[in-house]
Amino acid sequence: MTKILLIMFAAIITENFIFSRFYGICPFLGVSDKPSTALGMGMSVTFVMTLSSAATYLVYHYALVPLGLEYLKTVAFILVIAALVQFIEMFLKKYVPSLYSALGIYLPLITTNCAVLGAALTNIQKGYTFVESVVFGFSAAIGFTMAILIFSGAREKMKYADPPRAFKGMPLVLIAAGLLAMAFSGFSGFSF
Repeated sequence: MTKILLIMFAAIITENFIFSRFYGICPFLGVSDKPSTALGMGMSVTFVMTLSSAATYLVYHYALVPLGLEYLKTVAFILVIAALVQFIEMFLKKYVPSLYSALGIYLPLITTNCAVLGAALTNIQKGYTFVESVVFGFSAAIGFTMAILIFSGAREKMKYADPPRAFKGMPLVLIAAGLLAMAFSGFSGFSF
């Protein structure tokens, strides 16, 4: 149980995919302008990353390894992730159309979101068991959601700021993202 808790803490805080590894920056910058869309993206990534961690573990250990096809793991993982994203896209389009339209182009981008693929590959690299893989995938997604929500709150405040003209728009957003990443780097001394 201790190892599970350490995996969760590391995935959420010390090895946060956005602030420590810089995975998933495209949706992080693109969807973080409103907390509601940031939360929707975070929930979608959580769903996809958790399921893909389980599915890719099974594909790797029960299909690729027995057949000696470990070198195809990246391609196989991308196919699994793409199928899961297609499922969530159809679900959101039918049952939550407002979130579907708010996420726009960023929903299909989860397919190529390196945070989702990074979680699947990290599970294999670290030799996690099935349960540890699912916990890591879920925790990394919670860390992603936490980061995007924190940043969306900061961006809400920045709407009322009056920065110099050179800093208006994306330059100010990137500076704020850098400051948040620096704050999270304080946890980098912890390793599990």
